[in-house]
Amino acid sequence: MMTQSAGFQGRMDFICIEDLVPQDHFLRKVEGLIDFSFIYDEVRDLYCQNNGRPSTDPVVVAKYSLLGYLYGIESERQTERDINDRIAFRWFLGLNLSDKAPDHSTISQLRKRKFNGTDLFHKIFEHILAACIENGLVDGKLILSDSTHVKANASKKSEIKIDVEKETVAYWERLDKYEQIEREKLEAEGKIQPKKWRQSSEAKPKIIEKTVSATDPEAGRLNRPGKPEGMHYLDHQSIDAKNGIIVDVAVTAGNVADCVPYLERIEHLENILDIKAVAVDSAYDTSLIHKELEAYGITIFTPEKKTSDTSKAEFGREDFSYDEVEDKFTCPNGAKLKLQGLQRNESTVSRLYKASTTDCADCPQRKKCLAPSQKCRRIQVNIFEEIVNRHHENDGSPQYKAALRARQIWSEGTFAAQKERHNLKRIFRRGIEAAESHCLLSAIAVNLKRMVKCAARVSNEARVDICVVCSVDLIKVFVFLRRIFVDLRYTLKNACFA
Repeated sequence: MMTQSAGFQGRMDFICIEDLVPQDHFLRKVEGLIDFSFIYDEVRDLYCQNNGRPSTDPVVVAKYSLLGYLYGIESERQTERDINDRIAFRWFLGLNLSDKAPDHSTISQLRKRKFNGTDLFHKIFEHILAACIENGLVDGKLILSDSTHVKANASKKSEIKIDVEKETVAYWERLDKYEQIEREKLEAEGKIQPKKWRQSSEAKPKIIEKTVSATDPEAGRLNRPGKPEGMHYLDHQSIDAKNGIIVDVAVTAGNVADCVPYLERIEHLENILDIKAVAVDSAYDTSLIHKELEAYGITIFTPEKKTSDTSKAEFGREDFSYDEVEDKFTCPNGAKLKLQGLQRNESTVSRLYKASTTDCADCPQRKKCLAPSQKCRRIQVNIFEEIVNRHHENDGSPQYKAALRARQIWSEGTFAAQKERHNLKRIFRRGIEAAESHCLLSAIAVNLKRMVKCAARVSNEARVDICVVCSVDLIKVFVFLRRIFVDLRYTLKNACFA
């Protein structure tokens, strides 16, 4: 018999929203792992405690934003619609069936006016990371770092060229200090002539031409091989290799090199983790990073950066012999290359060795040693070359291969998942603060999913252990009962014969 529904749902039922959300729902698991009430303490100073109209619950505001990144909802308008439609979303926000979701414009204005500059989402990220560390999901034995480009909310038509003063970042200031130390050492040994050292802050500012966006001046123009051109931000992430938990997020403009913010992020992580080793790609293979990581006692696994040899000379540095005592190089024709001073570029400080112009002018092997435009041979030796070479001795070892394989799986795999499912393809708002909040929310979504997965795995392992224990106990009971049965049968048999 066919049943035909009238299509009218007018019956009034007495029901609780708690009964409508499945017990194994993902949001239930998140709520069971993280207590979001800590947000009240973080934002208490932003609210008046004894005056004014009742505000939208700050925990609801935070969860409202997080839902969009957990489920890949790019529009806040769509997030509002989904909260009104989906019972699990209502339950997660603490709304009843008859409550209306906060208007998307309310959430937007609160984020812009009340929470702007409060670092709220960074505190949420750190709170969840602390929970991961407390539960043993992070151990710091191997930290994997990489960056990915995220498209800024700026059109190509908004790009303009302006002259700006070149910024001095902490990475270059570190090199300034090492250059000063090396120069003072060589001057004290009498190897180079004393030279008045000028701090970078006292030097004449360098004016460069820069392409910026009129709509989002804090974004940077990305121009790398194999990458899309245009205004982007770079999301720098570090991941713990044990369970793939993201332990650090930093955002820079798209035209910043990967190595520039790296040392500051490692120093930040050193305050909360005992880092044993790191794995990075060749973009981080700079002498300063090798030097600083060795000072921290951290092992680094990175492919050696390939530098293009633009020299047209046939003789390479390996054709020159080095005398460590005299600190001189000797060319194939017997001429000496003496230490002249230090040479500095953006990423390295090198000792510069030069032959005399007279020796090179009369050399019979000049065509093999010099390019037509050169007057004398030069050799540059990085001041941290010994440390770099020592670290690259591990290249090709099983530990090296395993570390780089883990970096490829976790770092690149996590970025792929975030771009596909957690809103990391483009930035919705403008400014580096908004970009960092965006990337932090995407990272929080990933960490929550991996926390739930790890908790489920631990639960399954515990269940298996219980089953094993129960199985062992059942076997013991069976053996005991069997022994009783055999004894009873033997007794009855003897009684019958008697």
